[in-house]
Amino acid sequence: MEDNRILKLVYTFFLGLLLAIFIGVGINTFYAPPEPPKYPVELNTTYGKEMSEKQIAMEKDYGQKMETFDNTKMEPYNRNVSIMTLSAAVLLLAVSLMLEKKKVEVISDGVMLGGLFTLLYSLGRGFASQDSKYSFISITVGLMVVLYLGYHRFVKTKKPSK
Repeated sequence: MEDNRILKLVYTFFLGLLLAIFIGVGINTFYAPPEPPKYPVELNTTYGKEMSEKQIAMEKDYGQKMETFDNTKMEPYNRNVSIMTLSAAVLLLAVSLMLEKKKVEVISDGVMLGGLFTLLYSLGRGFASQDSKYSFISITVGLMVVLYLGYHRFVKTKKPSK
């Protein structure tokens, strides 16, 4: 009996982790990140040597291109990925509540854990967007979802079945 409980716990955790990875890889597959600027090949041979003025200028130019890339391409990309994963997390948590009503506890718990892992991933991507207003909104949504889920799963009294 004890082995079965441990196996259920491992299965629940694995299902949750796999769902979060599935969402992350799926988004990366169908909404690929933007291509960063290429690092100048000429700068690869400067390790341990003095750099020429031309190489210093190339490195400075590359740094400016990377900063522009981060500000104009990566920050919006991270915000968009955060929105998608936040939506997926809310959907997974709703599915877990539906499965709970159907008395499929192990799968329901795994889906819930997957939703929570996905929510955590979404918050991380939200921080990477460098937009404090968006980060605050996504944290607020995450907090409301987690509070509702916690209340519904652990506090709300169940009606006795007849």
